[in-house]
Amino acid sequence: MLRKTYEHIDSIGRAILTIEAADVHNKELAEVIYPDGKKAFAQVIALNGNKVTLQLFGGGFGVSTDCKVRFLGHPVQVGFSDDMLGRVYAGNGAPIDGGPQLTSDMTRVAGPSINPVKRLIPKNMIRTGVPMIDVFNTLVRSQKIPIFARAGEPYNRLLANVATQTDADVIIIGGVGLKYDEYHYFKERIEEAGSKSKTIMFIHTHRDSIVEGLMVPDLALTVGERFALQGKNVFVLLSDMTQWSDYLRQVANAQDQIPANQGYPGDLYSQLASRYEKAADIEGSGSLTILGVTTMDDVTHPVPDNTGYITEGQFFMKDGYLELFGSLSRLKQQVNDKTRDDHRGIMNAMARLLSEAEERVKAQKFGSVKDDYSLRLLDYRKTFQRELMDPFRYLELEDALDLCWDILSNHFKKEEAGLSTELVEKYWPNKGEFKILKAQRI
Repeated sequence: MLRKTYEHIDSIGRAILTIEAADVHNKELAEVIYPDGKKAFAQVIALNGNKVTLQLFGGGFGVSTDCKVRFLGHPVQVGFSDDMLGRVYAGNGAPIDGGPQLTSDMTRVAGPSINPVKRLIPKNMIRTGVPMIDVFNTLVRSQKIPIFARAGEPYNRLLANVATQTDADVIIIGGVGLKYDEYHYFKERIEEAGSKSKTIMFIHTHRDSIVEGLMVPDLALTVGERFALQGKNVFVLLSDMTQWSDYLRQVANAQDQIPANQGYPGDLYSQLASRYEKAADIEGSGSLTILGVTTMDDVTHPVPDNTGYITEGQFFMKDGYLELFGSLSRLKQQVNDKTRDDHRGIMNAMARLLSEAEERVKAQKFGSVKDDYSLRLLDYRKTFQRELMDPFRYLELEDALDLCWDILSNHFKKEEAGLSTELVEKYWPNKGEFKILKAQRI
């Protein structure tokens, strides 16, 4: 169908333009044609009668009222194929690895989520190789969960390690506002680990257009859904959803929308939820799991505050460690009784003793910790942090559980562990020596 070309642009902003046009649909894709014949893409983001507002993928630089606009009659689409595995794409879906553009099996970006009737109750563990996740806050296929961290924490390094250690069939990394060295680290780490053949990357750097940054989660999740519908277990890693939300705020302000908390748009919750709700275990097919990064100053910031209501728990990173207290996987109880018979018991015992140790730390400030049991608790706390809270230590779940037993036996008597006699007789080491040596940090 021949589409009409409009030759009069009413107004131009930083990444926004408005035009009078008829028979245009929300989210429709358009071409902006420059006077010299070059073309750029834009997307319809608001309609008010015949007044159409578009987001410019490349920003407003160079756009003038002499430009023409042609609407293409369809929303933003991305090609889909198994050949995407091992490839790297920009935030607009174009390849940046020197490979060919995919034009077959075009799929609408940011389409509707999976029908709730087709969603299964999550029931299978997804392994990450990180003891603080696999043992204490087990991830479940189809879970949606963020990492809460201050800016400067090594969360991207953790995501890269999880991408290379997980047992998922397909890994999709969506990077928003990455620095070049962060992008390079992701790429290098995946290649070194031999995970490239099952990984797809959608990368937006801090120098790229903010509109392309806004598209990254939608591209990653759209492609992830297609693989999940093929029966694959897909793990989508998104960083950083706070940066993505900041881009939303910039666009909303450019449209003169009435700001809500801290200038973010009033629909911030819905915008975040529409992405996170893509996570699903699909009847008769595969699954899609989402692990995102949410940087923050504190949990009352609008982005983590809204995210916490949408997701099924959170991981809390502080001072380079994954914290036990503050982290929570709300779905872990659905799988940690099916991994190994001691998993749930050892998890609870270790957490209870660490809680006791934290109380002794407070008491120690007043010089009231002198008894043998309290001193052993303090020593246990140091060992726990060194051996288990390190997010860059790789251990299979079974090895991590064995390590937990060794730590207990090195610091406590059998009757102090608070575990059942059956488990103690089966797993308590004969000697309090570590069977699992400290692994090299990756």
